[in-house]
Amino acid sequence: MGVEDLGDISGKRIFLRVDFNVPMAGGRITDDTRITASLPTIKYLLGKGCRLILASHLGRPKGKKVLEMSLSPIAAHLSGLIQKEVAMATDCIGPEVEKLVGNLKNGDVILLENLRFYPEEEKNDPDFSRQLAALAEIYVNDAFGTSHRAHASTCGVPAILKPAVSGFLLKKEVEALSKLLDNPEKPFLLILGGAKVSDKIGIIEHLLPMVDIVITGGGLAYTFVKAKNWPVGASLVDEERVPLAKEIIKKTYELHLYDFHTPLDHVIADKIAPDAKYLTTDRGTVPAGWIGVDIGPQAIKEYTDCISRARTIFWNGPLGVFEIDQFAVGTMAIARAVAASSAYTVVGGGDSIAALNKAGVADKISHISTGGGASLEFLEGKELPGIAILDKI
Repeated sequence: MGVEDLGDISGKRIFLRVDFNVPMAGGRITDDTRITASLPTIKYLLGKGCRLILASHLGRPKGKKVLEMSLSPIAAHLSGLIQKEVAMATDCIGPEVEKLVGNLKNGDVILLENLRFYPEEEKNDPDFSRQLAALAEIYVNDAFGTSHRAHASTCGVPAILKPAVSGFLLKKEVEALSKLLDNPEKPFLLILGGAKVSDKIGIIEHLLPMVDIVITGGGLAYTFVKAKNWPVGASLVDEERVPLAKEIIKKTYELHLYDFHTPLDHVIADKIAPDAKYLTTDRGTVPAGWIGVDIGPQAIKEYTDCISRARTIFWNGPLGVFEIDQFAVGTMAIARAVAASSAYTVVGGGDSIAALNKAGVADKISHISTGGGASLEFLEGKELPGIAILDKI
């Protein structure tokens, strides 16, 4: 069930789990994508005259109150976005919070303090769940990005508080990602980058039989380059998973998936820094002492061709150290090529979204997933506990 199925909810206290875990620097929000993504649900519920209680985590305070991880700046930012005061609670449970919630009027909104200031949140503690659930009458989950976690606010509260339904963002995420799994239009292209192979193993293994083309970049690619017994210099490699990368390459041949690409050439540097010396290799190997920091022009040309052939694309992870401008050329080229494609395109992962924004092409993507790890687990075929607990139609 979704929020649109709730009927007359005027005056009802709604516990809305959102994902406001946004990047911060110096107490300022540097990317509000996850906040704006939940605005349709927030505005819908306020328009229905609800008394709205927003709950989220921020960062990893490890069960302690960390001033730098307070949600207070987010309350101020959200107030500007919805042109309405968002009250900020000093806690997420306790008598003071209960009093603030009790004083809410129809159309009012309050943001609870960081749920992870309590270790009980991540432990899905029953008593903590009961205290959160006691604040409201209806539960709505619009935090797709945390729905793969069986925490108090994603599983404990909706087990108590009924009805428990999905928000518009969560529903949109599920529908968009399901299109990748349910008879995607062919050819299906998987673009994988980022630092670690470990984050992507599950998705590679699950999607490999479904996809037609795979292109790799970033640190992840060098584990596969090494698995091909090619020199990688001092590039980032997940040594423990080189044998697994060999198995994946072997499996591609068994599946007749011959479009599995590592970069034809690389931009290499003597260190990862803006003042590094750098050059481009003429082949897909990296000489001793050098670090692969971006895909080279040959790889860009080959990868752009792969993108032009695809009808369905999923991209997760940058293809180089894109935070440094001179090492961002490959990632920017891929971002622009994906944006220009007429394929159904889905992009996930914080760094990939940041790359789209840097390239100025985010509005050209079919769906940008705010899910991060949740998106990957969904595409691995796993059941997400925060979704499984919600009421079915």
